[in-house]
Amino acid sequence: MLKRWFKLNLPITPLSTTSAIAQQESLTQEAWRKFRGNRQAMLGAVILLLIILIVVFGPWLYSVPINKIDFAKSTLPPSWEHPFGTNDLGQDILARVLYGGRISIAVGVFSMLVAITLGIVIGAFSGFYGGWLDMLLMRLTDLCLALPRLPLLLLVIFLFRDAIKAIAGPELGIFVLIVLVIGGLNWMSVARLVRAGFLTVREQEFVTAARALGASPKRLIWIHILPNVISPVLVAATLSVSTAIITESTLSFFGLGFPPDVPTWGRMLYDAQNFLEFAPYMVIFPGTAIFLTVLSINYIGDGLRDALDPRLS
Repeated sequence: MLKRWFKLNLPITPLSTTSAIAQQESLTQEAWRKFRGNRQAMLGAVILLLIILIVVFGPWLYSVPINKIDFAKSTLPPSWEHPFGTNDLGQDILARVLYGGRISIAVGVFSMLVAITLGIVIGAFSGFYGGWLDMLLMRLTDLCLALPRLPLLLLVIFLFRDAIKAIAGPELGIFVLIVLVIGGLNWMSVARLVRAGFLTVREQEFVTAARALGASPKRLIWIHILPNVISPVLVAATLSVSTAIITESTLSFFGLGFPPDVPTWGRMLYDAQNFLEFAPYMVIFPGTAIFLTVLSINYIGDGLRDALDPRLS
């Protein structure tokens, strides 16, 4: 009888583990099925993938110097020699669009990482511990939300760009400063999402059981609770990339972004503002690149939101 009971109950643990793994795989497959069925999301993914491939490998295939000045070819319209035309200094616009795409997208991605990291840490500690810490962190979040972002961005860049250029160099220094400033002013929505998720999940039974078994607060936060609230964070991450790209373009348009020899898409718009009447292509091509990139990222974000929402079948 004892042997029979042991044989019948021996497979319970591996079967439970296998069932949990299978359930997780089925949830992932279901989310991918819903995302793949969203035409706008798939269109955005294809467009974004093409843009990334073009800006990564394009400068190798189209190896025209980006800063070569030739006044004899100033403001030439698109042609076989210069498919996107030239700017007022005779520089090839296509080469500058390809090179600038790397920097603009890199700014978006790294700014997103800064914003997501700050938002997750602040939201997790606020939602998990509650009390006076929650009140302090949420009042800080409200204060940052109340600040006018664009004037604050312009002020911080203006005050610190010379200092950081002296430390890290003109190109790397301004890149680091822009990433930190944009990311440091876009974490608030992520913090609110994470806090709301923690307030809900921390009271569920599996968290109570883990706490009863002696799990440390660190393990409860990062292992048990955070994976269950990460879905809205992924959506916010995709949207923050497009926000960062637009913000960098705005800073460059105001002349507080990268220097003239670093052709980001926003910097190209700033340099072309005096040539709109007789050389509109100087604005059309970098503007179209920004438009397509931001639109595709927004489509992907909408698709992720729908795919990860359990209320939508």
